[in-house]
Amino acid sequence: MPRLLAINNYYYDRGGSEAIFFAHNRMLEDLGWDIVPFSMQHPQNHATPYAKYFIEDLDAHGKYSLWQKASRIPKVIYSFEARRKLEKLIQVIQPDIAHGHNIYHHISPSVLSLLKGRGIPTVLTLHDLKIACPAYNMLAPDGVCERCKGGRIHNVVRNRCINGSAAMSFVIMLEAAVHKMLGSYKRYVDAFVVPSRFYIEKFSEWGMPASMFRYVPNFVDVGRYSPKYETGDAFLYFGRVIRQKGVATLIQAAAAARAKLLIAGTGPEMAQMQTLAATLKADVTFLGHLGGQTLHDVIGRCRAVVLPSEWYENAPVSLLEAYALGKPVIGARIGGIPEMIRENETGATFASGQAESLRGVLEDFMGRPGEKLRDMGAAGRRWVAEDFTVAMYRQRIMSVYRDLGVPAAAGAAGREPVSASS
Repeated sequence: MPRLLAINNYYYDRGGSEAIFFAHNRMLEDLGWDIVPFSMQHPQNHATPYAKYFIEDLDAHGKYSLWQKASRIPKVIYSFEARRKLEKLIQVIQPDIAHGHNIYHHISPSVLSLLKGRGIPTVLTLHDLKIACPAYNMLAPDGVCERCKGGRIHNVVRNRCINGSAAMSFVIMLEAAVHKMLGSYKRYVDAFVVPSRFYIEKFSEWGMPASMFRYVPNFVDVGRYSPKYETGDAFLYFGRVIRQKGVATLIQAAAAARAKLLIAGTGPEMAQMQTLAATLKADVTFLGHLGGQTLHDVIGRCRAVVLPSEWYENAPVSLLEAYALGKPVIGARIGGIPEMIRENETGATFASGQAESLRGVLEDFMGRPGEKLRDMGAAGRRWVAEDFTVAMYRQRIMSVYRDLGVPAAAGAAGREPVSASS
């Protein structure tokens, strides 16, 4: 049985990248793989016999003294603890391949050279822009930013890109400088899995070899989604209420178009968005956080789902979920969103950050017959069922693994799962 070393900072259901991490592991388990996690200690972690190998909890929820916080800074840059504990785990499990997801600032890229030195093929899924942009998202306080391009990483401090803090930004600048000097990504990762073509182009622009990247789009289990093709009268945004998601632009456009808008989600800008909606007399209903079937029901009753993003989105799973539920998508022309929308077939796009551009699309969709919108929703559902399924993801990932010399079905024939007590 082939054995995967699955590496991620978090081992609980924290966000979208963790959802992909756990779904990836389940997919391989269904194929008969033995999955061994390596992560960080955390009160919310899923149970695993390998927890004793996990690194110390470095998350912000800890009540640390100033000295304790300062002592954690070197681990953010380069974690010797992670290398030491991972080496012990490797000696026990002897994995066929390692696949990392989010490893920055906690586990740290320090483990990559260890894996290379042990001859373990290593794949890293890129959920964000971290290997190019020290601040993850190419987003400065004044908007989309590529000032660090060409090695000018001092800009992360100049613009206080990390939580508006010069001190935190300086630490992250040091981290980026150390791993650039060590070549942690170029030298020690065998392949990068990237869910959007846009990100591959952006990384290449920033100097990474295009040959290192493999396009593997995200996926949804379409069998878990029951599409509803009836056409409602309200548009829907669901997700975090934060600046880069463009919620303010959406509210302005909805007010100008006199469109009904539903917002499902919470975030630090919720109060400002509620005030903006009241000031503009926009017809906006704030639903708070929704999940599971409740969210699916709300999506099923809307006219279209809107993604008004104002940063370089990668490949939002929320867009695939909308398609799986039979709804057209209106998306901003930024990042990986446009490549996931077939214009006037599964949805429509507009100029990111431009309320007037979005207003025109909302008015267009308000005037379209229900039959046309149902056809768009059905086209989106068909597209997901053809190209963004678990089966397609499995096929693409297995191709990446095979290219690295890892057999797809029987990497270690006859081998039994190891015991964490070894």
